Amino acid sequence: MATVKAEFEAVRKTKLYEQVVKQIEHFIHEELLKPGDKLPPERELAEMFQVSRSSVRDAIRTLELMGLVEPRQGEGNVVRDPSVGPAVSPLLGLLVRKREMVGELLDVRKMLEPPLAARAAAHASAEETAYLEDVLRRQEEKVRRGELAIEEDSEFHYTIAKAAKNSVVLKVLDVLMDLLRESRERALQVEGRLQKSFAGHQRILRAIKRHDAAAAEAAMHQHVEEIEEIILKKL
Repeated sequence: MATVKAEFEAVRKTKLYEQVVKQIEHFIHEELLKPGDKLPPERELAEMFQVSRSSVRDAIRTLELMGLVEPRQGEGNVVRDPSVGPAVSPLLGLLVRKREMVGELLDVRKMLEPPLAARAAAHASAEETAYLEDVLRRQEEKVRRGELAIEEDSEFHYTIAKAAKNSVVLKVLDVLMDLLRESRERALQVEGRLQKSFAGHQRILRAIKRHDAAAAEAAMHQHVEEIEEIILKKL
């Protein structure tokens, strides 16, 4: 099984991972990348597209959720048959087609994330708690410089979902965060929003560190409601 190195174009737009997804998806649908073909390693893809490895990881994760790529032990990321997607792909396809329904997507976050925070308070390991602290430290540094800290915001919520120990919900949350990325970027540019987001994360982490499930759930619910209020005003 050969590793395919298609002639990808360098990506120079703002939503880098989405442009990477579009190019790879195009190659798959045009059968320039066929089922069973291996994608180049993450480092090589980053060089080909001229983007960061973080953008490549986001793109690969999105393609995996779309049912176009799958990770295989010892082989890397392999192209799937587009006609045979994972069981969850109908839901993901629906969400992608209804990207404009931001209000409903935020409503799903309110259904999912507060219970996830409660589970994380009960199940988070010392390593996961320490990692959350590190994410918040990096977020605080960016907030002080007036930077948006989009990556740290996503990383914080994703790590909580991982600590909740449910891989299916993790995938669903992944898609929601990706679909809401643009609206979250706009919301974080609202005056005072960076500080408010950071304060919300601090409340959530304090509850998780105390293993206080009820407090973690309440703090996450308040945080997502604050996000919703700002995002819907910006639409």
